[in-house]
Amino acid sequence: MRLLSLALVLAATASAAMVKTDSTCVVTPLSNTPARSIGTVAPADRDVDPEAEPDLWADLGPFADPPPGALGALGYYPRPEPSRGSRPLPPPVEIGVQGNRNHHVPKDGALEARQTNTDDTPQMLDAFKQCGKDGTIIFKEGTYNIRQVMNTTDLRNCSIEIHGTFVWSADNIQYWLSKSFSVTYAGRSTAWLFGGRDVSMRGFGKALFNGNGQVWIDQNRNNANQNGRPISLTVWRGTNIFIDGITWRQAQFWHTFVAHSQNVTMTNLDMNTTSNSQWKAVNTDGTDTWNSKDVVIANWTVKCSDDCISVKGNSTNIYVNNVTCYSSGGMCVGSMGSNTGQPDYVDNVVFENVRLFDSSNAAWVKTYPGTGHVKNITFRNIHFDNVNQPIYVTSCIYSYPNCDSSRLGITDVRWENITGTSRYNVAVGIHCSSQAPCDKLQFSGIDIKPLKGGTSKILCSNIRNQASSGLQCTGPCPGSHPQQLSGNV
Repeated sequence: MRLLSLALVLAATASAAMVKTDSTCVVTPLSNTPARSIGTVAPADRDVDPEAEPDLWADLGPFADPPPGALGALGYYPRPEPSRGSRPLPPPVEIGVQGNRNHHVPKDGALEARQTNTDDTPQMLDAFKQCGKDGTIIFKEGTYNIRQVMNTTDLRNCSIEIHGTFVWSADNIQYWLSKSFSVTYAGRSTAWLFGGRDVSMRGFGKALFNGNGQVWIDQNRNNANQNGRPISLTVWRGTNIFIDGITWRQAQFWHTFVAHSQNVTMTNLDMNTTSNSQWKAVNTDGTDTWNSKDVVIANWTVKCSDDCISVKGNSTNIYVNNVTCYSSGGMCVGSMGSNTGQPDYVDNVVFENVRLFDSSNAAWVKTYPGTGHVKNITFRNIHFDNVNQPIYVTSCIYSYPNCDSSRLGITDVRWENITGTSRYNVAVGIHCSSQAPCDKLQFSGIDIKPLKGGTSKILCSNIRNQASSGLQCTGPCPGSHPQQLSGNV
């Protein structure tokens, strides 16, 4: 009887803040759930001497503490400390990244749940498990503390509503660096793998994702890429995915990543990651697509320190519309072609109705000297103010000595109605590989003026039929011509 009573109490604790009704799971953050009495245990049943009964917890089977690194049935919830008559109770035990509650038995005999290092991850994952197929998951208002990685890639016909704030912990950096899920591309990893088939995630303009990015910025200390530094959300092997109405603040790394997915629509998203310290917010892209097709990105506002929207290798049918970017890298195809043994292809991409402010580039293509192709790309109605080098094409990003060895073709690229001010006097810088010259480039409605006055330069090299492209080049563009300038050329 004693063991059964304790097991029932523990089981009640485990499901306290997630309630399932039919096919709907409603989740309330643990921080909104006050400490409460969840049952009583008679003194005779709780005054247990574990030394006198060494097999007590083993008898509980799945309710026993799991071994390190494993999760038992109640692995997120440590067992209560037994009381011994009038002996003072021990202080709550710090649980770490796999715990969210500390239990002790007060003198009045009530088993009370108290929150230290609150972790909502277990109940969130439980909701995805119970209602992730043919169901609805509702996250109510409040703050959800996420201290563990999440893999929710097996969703089917699922609707997710987020009315609260998701906060990723930053006092356990080493956990994230070692446990974040690999996404294969360039050694990157993510805090949340999200996918499945026929899935919607709606934030209604209320949902807020906070990655505690300042902590990541400070510990990264201006390094370009840190292995294990997690992307906030990755759409992974998803089909028919819809994400709408979510705000990001202070992401850990890239805000989002779309990989190995098809028919993904992401609308009405607001992203902002900046630094208030001596260290820069490096590589906080708005989103990157890779090995994906049929992706729609619309109605975004992004403030970040790298590519606002980046279309990487093996992306097809990507449509970007009505995006405003601040302090970013603008609209970008690439980088791609870094693995010479693995061709990269990007086909059928449209960027249109884009506004850019104080950015490094506006409408550009960057490839390594690899193999594959970039084909049928349109940059249309791109307007900007104070952009370092608005139109830029390179066949050797980050590898300038090998610029003319690239066999990755760039063809059928159009720039239409591209207007604004450049920070310096170069409006266009294009260097294509001499082994694979750019072909069928078309320019119309190009009106770019230096911010401080003067005449714009248009630098070009290795463009087939350049005279009929609509671009009047004023001089050659060397392979070493950089992506960002430090002054007039």
